[in-house]
Parts: sequence; structure tokens; C-alpha cells
Amino acid sequence: MRRATLTRTYQSPTGCPIQLRRGDHVHVGSADHPRPGFEFVLTADGHGWVPTRHLTTDRPTAVTRFAYDTTELDATIGDRVTVIVDDPHVGQSWCRTPDGREGWLPRDILD
Repeated sequence: MRRATLTRTYQSPTGCPIQLRRGDHVHVGSADHPRPGFEFVLTADGHGWVPTRHLTTDRPTAVTRFAYDTTELDATIGDRVTVIVDDPHVGQSWCRTPDGREGWLPRDILD
């Protein structure tokens, strides 16, 4: 784990995050999207962006190969966070704020 400071403000997309377990069945949306390395998935509980490598290649219904939480954080330039997991493959880091909130932030906004 390391500490980082945000170099710009980040507003998470609207929507309700989903928590997927290994082996969950999901419906995969279009691969034509603005997030390289991610797939848009739909579940009975909601929808969100999931790294492609976390899904089997079956379409339109895939199975999750790993657990994944789509929660993203709202954060302001200058905020300090603790980086818990760094995922350079998709350019995201799972971070914790000083008040205990956790979620993904883009790596390129962390010093």
C-alpha cells in the first residue's frame, strides 16, 4: 500500500455499483465503448464496467472469472488516498479515503 495525492478532481459515473462474485453469470453489452480493456455488463442487481480479463469469452452471457466491485470514488484535487490495489492493465487503482470510503480511481490522476 502507498499514499497518493489526486492531481485532478474525479467525478464517478452515476449509477449503482455492483459487486460480482467469481462464477456469477452476467449479460455482456457492446464492446464498442470508451473504456479500453473493459466490458459493460448487466446483472439482476445493476450494471457496470468490468475488466474484460475478468470474464469468460462466452457472449452474450459470460461468467465472472474473478470477484469484482465496480465502485468508483468521487475525489477532489489535493485529496490524499491510500492505494490498496494498483491495476496497470486497465489504468485503475482501488483506493481508500481518510474517512474510510473505498473504490476505483484512474491511475493517471494519482501522483
